[in-house]
Amino acid sequence: MDSRRQVSSSAVRAASPGRVEFIGNHVDYNGGRVLGAALNLGITATAIPRTDGRLTISSRGSPAIYEGIPGDNEPQSGQLSWVNYPLGIMAVLAEAGYVLSRGLDLSFTSDLPSGAGLSSSAAIELATMEVLAVLEGFELSRTEKVLLAQRAENTFVGVPCGILDQAVSCFGKEDHLVCIDCAETTFDTVPLPPGLHFWIFNTNCKHSLVDSLYARRHAECREALKWLRKEDPGLGYLVEAGREALHSLNRDPDIRRRAEHVIEENSRVSACMEALERGALDTVGDLLFASHASSRDLFENSTPELDALVEILEEYRGSGVVGARLTGGGFGGAVMALTTDAFTRDLADKVVAVYGERHSKAPTPGFLHVVTGEGTRLLD
Repeated sequence: MDSRRQVSSSAVRAASPGRVEFIGNHVDYNGGRVLGAALNLGITATAIPRTDGRLTISSRGSPAIYEGIPGDNEPQSGQLSWVNYPLGIMAVLAEAGYVLSRGLDLSFTSDLPSGAGLSSSAAIELATMEVLAVLEGFELSRTEKVLLAQRAENTFVGVPCGILDQAVSCFGKEDHLVCIDCAETTFDTVPLPPGLHFWIFNTNCKHSLVDSLYARRHAECREALKWLRKEDPGLGYLVEAGREALHSLNRDPDIRRRAEHVIEENSRVSACMEALERGALDTVGDLLFASHASSRDLFENSTPELDALVEILEEYRGSGVVGARLTGGGFGGAVMALTTDAFTRDLADKVVAVYGERHSKAPTPGFLHVVTGEGTRLLD
């Protein structure tokens, strides 16, 4: 049912952060626990009511402007494909009974670099949700916003993502990680030891089939669960299976490797939370590097460029690097390095220089220094 507070008659602005997946690669849609960090960079949405019932969506970073009518929105392609994120939010809100009562101009600005795997899509979704909830007076909890945003990406955009990106953008907290229990749909925050930083190294390489490969891994995990349920019908999620159960997947080595990664990665998340609580940064680093090795060897969603960056960053463990791993869906994109204050821009430049010496034919990576930030919020 459409439940509303008093609606707003003036412009509404909201900010939603990008996120970095800390550890828990491809565990979210398999019912595990994941750690992510909201960043101090993100997306700002501004919604201005219109009296003519029309809808426009624009971005400072795109010359194309979408024009339509709220509630009559078909998925877009080409230059306008990015508007599927806010359109998807409007679609799932309407399905849930939260129908827009008027037109609006919806615009976005961003300080997130494109293509770095920091989930600008989830930030757009949550910023859109926030301004529409205020503009229309919708009563929505943060959990409802997360679930609706995930549904928009799954059904309207067509990406079979888990809940990580939307949850971290929504529940982020400065100097903390967000822990998502994806089976229970619960959220918590985990304090980070002081003095830690994130460096994002973007390979500027992306597999041409990244969307289909992501979908294939999703399907392989479903297939693994289906086979494991033949021996254990009560198995709810893939992460609940023990390593001893993997023998039933021996007929398909690829499926077994995917399941092995998911089960071990879920265990690494728990171990990482314990290490963070103890301030055991060496252990945290070991777990981050082990996570990347598992993504490379078992889940096979890494690339030579990502592997090379992680290998070089491991050589700088004595110079402020705590740990490093690919972040996000994989098949290209970026590496996250967790560092102490000792790791500086000069050292980041050296990492890129070494990479260039060893991989002269690859594009030069870009890098970005970020820290944790607050989750989705209204702006004055």
